[in-house]
Amino acid sequence: MPADAATAVEALYRSDWGRIVATLIGLVGDFDLAEESAQEAFAAAVDQWRVSGVPEFPRAWIIQTARHKAIDRIRHRTRSEKKLEAYAASGLVRVVEEPDYDANEIPDERLRLIFTCCHPALALEAQVALTLRALCGLETDEIARAFLVPPATMAQRLVRAKRKIRDAGIPYIVPEMGDMSERLDAVLAVIYLVFNEGYAATREGPLVRTDLCAEAIRLGRLVRMLMGPQPPGEATALVALMLLQDARRDARLDESGDLVILEEQDRRRWDRGQIAEALPLVAEAFRGGAGPFALQAAIASQHCQAARAEDTDWPQILRLYNLLERLHPSPIVSLNRAVAVAMVEGPQPALAIVDSLAAGGDLDGYHLLHAARADLLRRAGASGEAAKSYARALALVTNGSERRFLERRLREVQRGGPAA
Repeated sequence: MPADAATAVEALYRSDWGRIVATLIGLVGDFDLAEESAQEAFAAAVDQWRVSGVPEFPRAWIIQTARHKAIDRIRHRTRSEKKLEAYAASGLVRVVEEPDYDANEIPDERLRLIFTCCHPALALEAQVALTLRALCGLETDEIARAFLVPPATMAQRLVRAKRKIRDAGIPYIVPEMGDMSERLDAVLAVIYLVFNEGYAATREGPLVRTDLCAEAIRLGRLVRMLMGPQPPGEATALVALMLLQDARRDARLDESGDLVILEEQDRRRWDRGQIAEALPLVAEAFRGGAGPFALQAAIASQHCQAARAEDTDWPQILRLYNLLERLHPSPIVSLNRAVAVAMVEGPQPALAIVDSLAAGGDLDGYHLLHAARADLLRRAGASGEAAKSYARALALVTNGSERRFLERRLREVQRGGPAA
């Protein structure tokens, strides 16, 4: 842990916010109260740790401080010790004098949070948004960007979702096996979005958040285990997909922290052990039929099995995308399919797909749409139009690593050659 208090608090916030909030929700049974108390505890840590130093167990310190602040808030609300005792006796507050100072994570705390957020009483978008807020610590405006909606709209969705959990008394537990299946699709989608936030972070800072990637993989493995000796194919496929994508992590950034695109990565840096673990899972996932995660895992496996970029079986990838688009149509799938079309048929047919998506307007605020269009135009020799699309992507991108990559590409098309 860094010695400087402010640096220590910032590092702990980035790495452990989700764990801390998940633990606090388990203690107080209220999303808003847990988040507010955690924020207060982090603010207190900046001042106190500057004087007393960073404690031996900083996360436990935050949890204990936040718990005390939550009880103070409850006491203030109830205005009487008697009401506070009744509140505690109701089971909403777990009465403990000291937190658990064991450095090991409580195995299912975050999974309980995901299953709570993924209750079928909530709309799917609300389930995902609430989990990203509570588990990843994303701010409302960052979640809004991910959903391509105004921040005010997302704020309302989060408020309604928390209120529904509170008013309906949705329990903070992993449900019984009979109830898990109806939540499984949402739980898997949420875990993958947590992974994606780690794989390509929304906020300013490092592009890759290894803590979120590792936690998503852990949760995926745990869900697969909970589903019994023959887990659903999509649970297996999600684990395989995350392992395959995460296997390329060390090659995705250069020494300066700048993005290295797939075709330019040093494949010797890929985690071959992780790839070898994932490939049998891809085959296993297809035994019960091809679901969306199974198809995505199969696509990822094609990339990971190619020794060189030029060895990639793009026709097979395109066939898999064709299946995925029919099974799970979405603008994002169509955009990714356009990349495969470009590799098989050339940039012009792919441009027609991207221009159609742009005309639809759903992805107008999505920087990767404009980045993909710019790259296709660059490859087609339309440098002027490519520059305009790169500029549009730059106006929307929120991560520094991606921004620097797009700036470099923009300089290339403006100069008519590779950037210096």
